Amino acid sequence: MQIHMQEVAALATASGVSSMAWLLIALPLAGATILLVGGRRTNAWGHYFAVLMALATFVVAVILLTDMLGKAPEQRGVVISLWDWIAVGSFHVPVALQLDQLSLSFVLLITSVGSLIHIYSLGYMEHDENRRKFFAYLNFFFAAMLTLVLANNYLLLYVGWEGVGLASYLLIGFWQHKPSAATAAKKAFIANRVGDVGLSLAIMMMFTLVGTVTFAGVSAAAPKVSDHWLTLIGLALLLAACGKSAQFPLQSWLLDAMEGPTPVSALIHAATMVTAGVYLIARSHAIFDLAPNAQHAVIFIGGITLLMGAIIGTAKDDIKKALAGSTMSQIGYMILGTGLGPVGYVFALFHLITHGFFKAGMFLGAGSVMHGMHDSVDMRRYGALRKSMIITYITFGLGYLAILGIPPFAGFWSKDEIIKAAFDKSIFVGLITLIGAGVTAFYMTRMMAMTFFGKARWEDDVHPHESPLTMTVPMMILAVGSAFGGMALLFLGNIETWLEPVVGFQEATNAPSAAILMPSTILIVLIGAYIGFRKYALQEVPVPAPVNVSWATVAARKDLYGDAINEAVLMRPGQWLTRTLVFFDSRFVDGVVNGSAGLIGVIASVMRRLQNGFARSYALTMLIGAGLLVAVALLVRMS
Repeated sequence: MQIHMQEVAALATASGVSSMAWLLIALPLAGATILLVGGRRTNAWGHYFAVLMALATFVVAVILLTDMLGKAPEQRGVVISLWDWIAVGSFHVPVALQLDQLSLSFVLLITSVGSLIHIYSLGYMEHDENRRKFFAYLNFFFAAMLTLVLANNYLLLYVGWEGVGLASYLLIGFWQHKPSAATAAKKAFIANRVGDVGLSLAIMMMFTLVGTVTFAGVSAAAPKVSDHWLTLIGLALLLAACGKSAQFPLQSWLLDAMEGPTPVSALIHAATMVTAGVYLIARSHAIFDLAPNAQHAVIFIGGITLLMGAIIGTAKDDIKKALAGSTMSQIGYMILGTGLGPVGYVFALFHLITHGFFKAGMFLGAGSVMHGMHDSVDMRRYGALRKSMIITYITFGLGYLAILGIPPFAGFWSKDEIIKAAFDKSIFVGLITLIGAGVTAFYMTRMMAMTFFGKARWEDDVHPHESPLTMTVPMMILAVGSAFGGMALLFLGNIETWLEPVVGFQEATNAPSAAILMPSTILIVLIGAYIGFRKYALQEVPVPAPVNVSWATVAARKDLYGDAINEAVLMRPGQWLTRTLVFFDSRFVDGVVNGSAGLIGVIASVMRRLQNGFARSYALTMLIGAGLLVAVALLVRMS
């Protein structure tokens, strides 16, 4: 296998501007620490301080980008060594950061979108009494996510991976006084722990097989590892990605995670945390490129989740859960793209970035709608909001056009390239992505129509109004990214050339020509959008959800029975196993232990009676003992 030049160049030690990369983690970590340790004394200014730390991190990212652009492609990857972490014999794990085109792309996405969400939260969380703690958790998430994407080895990545899991638990369950939020946080935490088993197993296999866990070391040693072990490592990494990126079969936590504040949904469940699995697979491409069976599993999981998320999105009346189903589906596109190898890596990451802009913008738009609708999330109680919330309508609409892939909006340039790469793999995989595009157009049009078109179906005490500037300005900036981000990254940023030194790039040669595929994709998208608009904008939407519906609608409303399957396959057998072990422990293990103790107690009580303290008893015992000895001696002599 050819090792990409960036993986070798990344062994160079950082100097100059790039050596300040540690500030990307230190700044938000300092913000979280000051707000949490300072406590109520920071209530008056803590939220502003957290926003300042987020913006400062973005400024550092821009400085690093400017410095990297001034270098030749083969010199852009550097390692910033901070200190030795583990040094046992020949095994060394440093606390070191790897700054290259892949990690910096994620850093820019996290810090730019994350800073906008921090600003949005100033208005959204204005009246929350625990606002300071919320912003501390946001800063902590920043630090953990940036650790994840900047680590130069899998063990340090694991630290950021777990930190992100903790931050998501704290933020999803932030309104813990609501039982539903507390339950959703626990569900997300447990589902992610299942995936984390995969990452820990993968790291242990790497250590055992190649003696190192650095990205460069594992990439260089991968060709020497057997196909069997590479497949196992790839499948373990895929399990980790399924947990963090809400992919089948660990997808069900994402829908319930919408119980958290809306900025959390935009930051964690649209632009950053759920993309960590995509990053992990792309960063581990040296393993997957040599393990075709693991690659096929990635394509399989991505394709299933792509369709599942889209189908679930068609039946949700909760605007945030409909967007959550959409996120599942779009991450499925990205996961599938990474499974396509060098043909798909770049475009999976390209779609990840454009999706970060338009999906974060739509989540913030959903929060704006909730703000104007007394926190209602039921789209059946919306309608005709385009007149009352014109900024929200336009910004949400631009995100809608972007996710549909209507040219020239962002999704057109990224998602359509994944569809092309999928057809290059096989017509079956290509058709999955094409069907997903059509269903996406339907459920997103349904969402737009139920929210902004048709007749007003508001409650009597609801008076829709536009959100304050602290909320609408971030939405407008993200809308610009939804409209022009794809073109900017493709033509100005030349993202193919930018990422190629890290993950490699290969042109699709077996896909249908653009003259056939592009019109076909747009036609399918327009058909899906037309069906959605005709059903939900031109016809009256009943306020109570219809009861007499098809089995498919029932299944979609119940998240395709994801929770029921998990309960039947995992929870119930787990409960049975636990009860069986408890019964065995109490009846057999405890029985042996307690029985042994009882036997010793009986023997002790008998022996205790012989120790009565009377000299005559002891003399009699001695006499009997002597008699027995004489009798034994005589018997032995006679025999």
